[in-house]
Order: sequence, then C-alpha cells, then structure tokens
Amino acid sequence: MTVKVNLVTAEMCTEIDAEVTDSRIEVSAQTLQETTGWSVKPEGFCLGDICIPAKDGVDKNGNVDLVTFAELTARPIITDLEEGAVSLGTPFEARGAELDTLQAPDFTLPDLNREMHSLSDYRGKKILLAAYASW
Repeated sequence: MTVKVNLVTAEMCTEIDAEVTDSRIEVSAQTLQETTGWSVKPEGFCLGDICIPAKDGVDKNGNVDLVTFAELTARPIITDLEEGAVSLGTPFEARGAELDTLQAPDFTLPDLNREMHSLSDYRGKKILLAAYASW
C-alpha cells in the first residue's frame, strides 16, 4: 500500500511516498538520493566514492527498503506509520566524531554561594551540567 510519510533527517523533513508492506518501507531510488544524498548503483548504496553492498535493500524494481538502508549505513531509524513519520538519524560513527568536537557556548552563572563560574574556566575537564525548570 502506498502512503504519504514525513521523512525526517538531520538536514530536512520531506513528505514522500512510501510503499509499505508488513516487513518493508520502500521508497524510490530517486527519493533516497534526494533526501539522503545516497544513490543506488550496481555496486549498492553509494555516496561519493563510498559504496556499500545493498544486499536485499533494493528490490527488483529498484525501490529501497529504508530499514535495511539504515542498518547497512549504521543509522538509527524510528518509524511511526500511524502518524506518518519515519526518522532517519545521523550515522553512529559521524555522530560520535561530532560529539568529540562539540563545544558548548561560554556562559557564566553563580553557584549556591553566589560565586560566579564560567564554563570556559573548565575547558579540558569533564563536568556535569544539571538544568532545572520549575514549570
């Protein structure tokens, strides 16, 4: 059955057509390329010079199973077809590399003794920030 779903990626949210069966959520190869940058070639799923064998991720008509694509490219995927949403996350390896280099913006706040502390005072050290909201 063909349904409209919102495909959410880190870059965009796009309404697409998907063919849904009991075990697969399929999109066209063109949709995959437009939403993720990955193309379907005889070698498999390709992004630039990188190709991953597609295994059973592409059917005889060239349609791509999103769940298989996510598994093969090490991406988290969440599907909620009742709400018409599929979220395709950033690859685990890329996200890990991003987390290693992320820096929070500097800010200054008082502690319980009204002594001021800036985040930059603790650069290079591991700290735990706890936030609380009363609402």
